[in-house]
Amino acid sequence: MFSGYTEGIIILLCVNSIAAMGVSLLTGFTGIFTLGHAGYMALGAYISSLLIMKAGIPWLAGIFLGGTGAMLVAWLVGIPTLKLMGDYYAIASIGLGEAIRLILENWQSVTRGARGVPGIPPYTTLPVALAFFLVMAFAMFCLINSRYGRAFKACRDDYLAASLLGFNTAKLRVLSLAISGFYCGVAGALLAGFLSFIQPIMFDMIKSTELTSVVVFGGLGSMSGTLIGTGIITLVTELFRPISQYRMLIYGAVIVIIMIFRPEGIMGQKELGKTFFRNLTRRLKPADKRHGGGVKR
Repeated sequence: MFSGYTEGIIILLCVNSIAAMGVSLLTGFTGIFTLGHAGYMALGAYISSLLIMKAGIPWLAGIFLGGTGAMLVAWLVGIPTLKLMGDYYAIASIGLGEAIRLILENWQSVTRGARGVPGIPPYTTLPVALAFFLVMAFAMFCLINSRYGRAFKACRDDYLAASLLGFNTAKLRVLSLAISGFYCGVAGALLAGFLSFIQPIMFDMIKSTELTSVVVFGGLGSMSGTLIGTGIITLVTELFRPISQYRMLIYGAVIVIIMIFRPEGIMGQKELGKTFFRNLTRRLKPADKRHGGGVKR
C-alpha cells in the first residue's frame, strides 16, 4: 500500500514519538529538564540487538528486555542524581548520556566499539512500529490522566508544596525517570530493528537535544503536543534530506519561529482530545443553557 520510503518515514515517526513521549513525561509533566535521554535509547538498542543476535532470544522479548534494561539503569541513576534540583540535573544528564555513549564506544569486546553492530534482524516492520506506538501512547495517556499523572504535575508545579501535601516527591521523580527510560529504551530497540545497524555516534548529545527540543516545541505539559511536534519535525527533517547541508538550519528555523509566535509551544499545556470534546460539547449545548437559561419573564 505504501512505498518503501513512505513506510520508512512512518516507522521513524513512530520510533521518535515513543522516545519523545518518554522525555515529555519527565520534562513536561514532572518538571525535570534532561539533555541525556539518547543514552537510554542507546542502551535499549544495544541490549536488544546483542540479546537477539548472540543469545538467540525472540525479537519481541529482546525489545522489552532492552526497554527494561534502560529502565533499570535510569532507576539506579535517578536515586542519587534526582536529589539535584533545577538546572543541575540537566547538566548531570549531559554527562550521563555521554558516559553511556563512551562506554559503548570503548567496550570493544562486546559492542565492537565505534564500528557498530551490523546485521541486526530487520524486525521493526510497519505493523510492529504502529502496534508499539499505539499501545504505548494509550498507556502514556492513561498514566498522565491517573493519580500518578496528577502527582507528577504537582511535583512539576511546586516541588515543596507537593511534599507538604504528602506526596513522596523523591520516589515520584525516580518513577518518572524510570518510565521515561523504558520508553526511550523501547524506541532504541525498535530503531535498531529498523536500521539493522547501530553505532554509538547515533546516540550523541545532538539526539538528546533533538528529543528535548521536540517536547518544548510541542508544548511542555501536553502529550498530544509532543506527538504533533514530533510529526512536524520528523517530516521537515525528511522533506529537506536532499539538501542535507541546509537541513539542520531549516530544522532550527522552524523551532525558532514557533518559539517566537508560540513561546508556550504548539499546544501549551492543553491536550488535543480534551480541547476538541470541550468545544464540541459547547457547540452542542442548547442556547438557553449557554446563556444562563434564557430571558426571564
